[in-house]
This record gives sequence, C-alpha cells and structure tokens, in this order.
Amino acid sequence: MDNIATNFEQLYNKAVLYTKTSLELAKLKAIDKTSDIISSLAVIISISMIVAMFTLFLNIGIALWIGEILNNMSLGFLIISGFYVIVAIIVYVLRKSLIKEPIDNLIVSKLLETKNRENDITNLK
Repeated sequence: MDNIATNFEQLYNKAVLYTKTSLELAKLKAIDKTSDIISSLAVIISISMIVAMFTLFLNIGIALWIGEILNNMSLGFLIISGFYVIVAIIVYVLRKSLIKEPIDNLIVSKLLETKNRENDITNLK
C-alpha cells in the first residue's frame, strides 16, 4: 500500500512538472511567433518609409518640372495633388485586397510557420 502511494506521488509530481514545462514551452513559442511577426512588420514599415520619402522628393521634382513647363509652379503641384486624390480613391476602394488581406496573410503565415527546431524535436519523440 505504501508503494502505491509513493508511485502515485511520483506520478503526480511528474504530471505537475510536465504541465509546468508545457506551459513554459507554450509561452516561449508565443514569444517567438510574436517577435517574428513584429520584426517582419518592422521591416515592411521601414521599407515603406524609405519608399515614401523617395516618392515625396520625386513628386516634388515632378511638380516643379510640370510647373516649369506650364509656367505656373502652383499648377504643377495641383496636378500632382489631383493625381494622388485619384490614387487615394482607388486605394480606398480596393483597401481590403491591397492592404488588409496581405497583412492578414502575413500574420497568419507567420503564426502557422514551423521552424526546423520544432520539426527536429517532434521527430525525436
């Protein structure tokens, strides 16, 4: 009877240890996925900011060039502004397919992505 109690206590201790280890592993996996998503979005945001700055200066140059051709600088900037109003309307209409879905897909693919370390551990079991 004493042997059964000892075995039960050992089994209970191992179950508690396994639960704690499993929770810790889940936390580490969540941290890994979160950092992967944040770093991917940070890269996208950084590249977008660089492209935005390039586009800004390019558009100023084009507006000045158009203004010089038309002999009216403000008309050059007005034409460029009108172009961006049209672009903004198109982006607004297509916002789900151009913005929301790609970001959703990026996040889901990063969440579902498995790493070689996880596959190696699974194969060992």
